[in-house]
Amino acid sequence: MPRFKPYNHDQNAMVVINYQDQLQPGTFEHAVHYLIEHKLDLSVFHPQYRNHDTGRLAYAPAILLKIILFAYSKGITSSREMQWCCETNIIFKALSCDTVPHFTTLAKFVSSHADEIEELFEQVLLVCHEQGLLGNELFAIDGCKMPSDASKEWSGTFKELGEKREKLRRLIRHHLLEHYARDKAETEADLDRDIRRAKTILSLDAAMNKVDRFLKTHSPRMGQGKRSKEVKSNITDNQSAKMTTSKGTIQGYNGVATVDKKHQIIIDAQAFGEGQEHHTLQPVLERVKARFKKLGIADNIYQQGTVVTADTGFANEANMKYLHERQINGYVPDNQFRSRDPRFAEQKDKYGKRHQNLPDKGWKATFPASEFQFDPVTLSCICPNGESLTYRGQREAENGKVRAHFEGRLLQCRHCPKKHRCMQNPASADHRNGAGRQVSFTIERDGQSSYTNWMKHRVDSQQGKEIYSHRMSVVEPVFGNIGTTKRLNRFGLRGKKKVQGQWQLYCLIHNIEKLANYGRLGT
Repeated sequence: MPRFKPYNHDQNAMVVINYQDQLQPGTFEHAVHYLIEHKLDLSVFHPQYRNHDTGRLAYAPAILLKIILFAYSKGITSSREMQWCCETNIIFKALSCDTVPHFTTLAKFVSSHADEIEELFEQVLLVCHEQGLLGNELFAIDGCKMPSDASKEWSGTFKELGEKREKLRRLIRHHLLEHYARDKAETEADLDRDIRRAKTILSLDAAMNKVDRFLKTHSPRMGQGKRSKEVKSNITDNQSAKMTTSKGTIQGYNGVATVDKKHQIIIDAQAFGEGQEHHTLQPVLERVKARFKKLGIADNIYQQGTVVTADTGFANEANMKYLHERQINGYVPDNQFRSRDPRFAEQKDKYGKRHQNLPDKGWKATFPASEFQFDPVTLSCICPNGESLTYRGQREAENGKVRAHFEGRLLQCRHCPKKHRCMQNPASADHRNGAGRQVSFTIERDGQSSYTNWMKHRVDSQQGKEIYSHRMSVVEPVFGNIGTTKRLNRFGLRGKKKVQGQWQLYCLIHNIEKLANYGRLGT
């Protein structure tokens, strides 16, 4: 039988470790250490400290930044776990020089230095430029919607929140009346039940006061655009917004990133509390232009032939006009650009229409608007059953085009034999307040060239198709790295400024990784 040297895991050892040796060149931790120690100016953090003459010594921003950046790169967002890692992990010990900051110190550093983090982001971007990692050939813009530290159940218009407050008052009144009714015949069993009911009343009263306090101290939140109307407010974080994503409705922020094509360096990162993306294009482009001028890269980066691409969510007439007037070489397609491309002519036949295979969710294959006979001259419309629909006027859509709207009368749709194929909810026609089928059609303005049509010609051209095909391969891997590898699936802070600081931290980590892989740090 072979013999082996004995071993025992349950023992202590005194090991001499040099922390500098743990930070090997070519690794992310070495890149973080080298940048913070030799390249970045951290004096922007100093005005926050007030212990020049009195008070205890503070942890250096360099130490806290190294811990947080390395933790985020490993998908660790919990400040308590960061503290534990500083006690047990050799890389964390090397970066922190064997110090263990309290978790509250780490959490406060992230939430209270949003402006300083943006300054740090720009310094790293300048290092990327000096290392030759920016191509300035093509910028791709896209957004990543993620939930924040706010519940969508506390969202609503002021009318809806007022109704929620009255509902809570009725519930409190109901429980109080039950309590008074049982007060005379009190037993030991009733006493336990009354204690539970009293806790319920206190909880309902706190919720009602929370809604009442918000309604008295805030004003309705209005949307953006020409026909701005009230959007839903949120009691917990009123700067966040309800957003519809592929994974359902969330309450959160849209992290918008602008990515350079050459090495996928993020040149701008902003968080917006808006579900619609077309309002964010102009602020992003203006910030990129101002940043490049501030860093001395270019006075006007868009006048050097740089191409800007964004997906269909950023397309509307105002943005197309902005690109045209400022002579920005942009390619932002409308949501119908694939239907005009012959390469996608057989896409619906091959993959089927949307929701075609989802009968369990209540989706119905209804008549499309093309089945209705629309006459743009007389502004009339005939439904598939031969009935004339009522003209409801013209309205300008978000893309700047005018659409004519028609609606079926209640008596027409109620007894129509085709209503089950024509209406998404046929049962609504059987009720008194139900509405008939509604359709709308675009009215083409002859002789009037809109900025949207100008962009259509650019995107539909052979050059436009070739340029726009690069957008997804530039920006989507960045979101894949941040969301999957770094495990960022939600923002852990409240307020737009704090969320933007956290979003820029993750984008900063992405850029540092690029420097570690393609740059020349410490060589």
